[in-house]
Amino acid sequence: MASRKAIIRYLDEALDVKGTPDYGPQGLQVEGKEEVRRVATAVSSSRQLFEQAADWGADLIMVHHGLFWDRTPRTVLSVMRRRLGVLLAHDINLAAYHLCLDRHPEFGNNILAARGLGLENLEPFGEHNGVLIGYQGTLPDLSLADLAARVQAFFGREPLVFPYGADVIRTVGIITGGAQGDLSQAIDAGLDAFITGEVGEFVMHTAREGCIHYLAAGHYATETTGIRALGEHVAARFSVEARFFDLPNPA
Repeated sequence: MASRKAIIRYLDEALDVKGTPDYGPQGLQVEGKEEVRRVATAVSSSRQLFEQAADWGADLIMVHHGLFWDRTPRTVLSVMRRRLGVLLAHDINLAAYHLCLDRHPEFGNNILAARGLGLENLEPFGEHNGVLIGYQGTLPDLSLADLAARVQAFFGREPLVFPYGADVIRTVGIITGGAQGDLSQAIDAGLDAFITGEVGEFVMHTAREGCIHYLAAGHYATETTGIRALGEHVAARFSVEARFFDLPNPA
């Protein structure tokens, strides 16, 4: 058992929440009970997650995508009211860690993906809100088919591929989630391939004209590793029980 305050204080500092500008409030978003025995982790906030976590007896839920964003309404109606209703009825804490988790050098989404895909000579890459959240690295002369196979094996999903780069891939950039808008950064960096989660309509032509391979393995699929690793870290450090709730999303 541990205190909510101790866990949140530790995570806010370890993840550098204050030093990572984001698109909404990060850290504790909904206050619940002070004592924490069970921690549920998941990629995104949803009523389904909250209900399953409540049934399991979670005291704290940690997600990558929280409830509150800069452009969301300030009123508590409809979907938001029902989501909050589950948390408040069961006195469950909700904490969200977005870009700060993406960029973390130990259990961040991007460092885990880069290492899992076998990238070497890693360097920070991909600017968001003034901070670098992704990584770029090198590979030993890989074909596009081999890279796509690695992506599928690691993320558990066959990627959508726009094959417009060199025959031999040596440099790769990765920013998990919805980073299709960062394709231009990958092109400017002279990378052979760029890996992310989502794909926009503009990507095909931009990748072709930028002479780069583009691989999209799904927003959800590319962002399960970081929050799962964070939950395991919290469980070990604070002697609490952690469980990852896998609620697959095809997007």
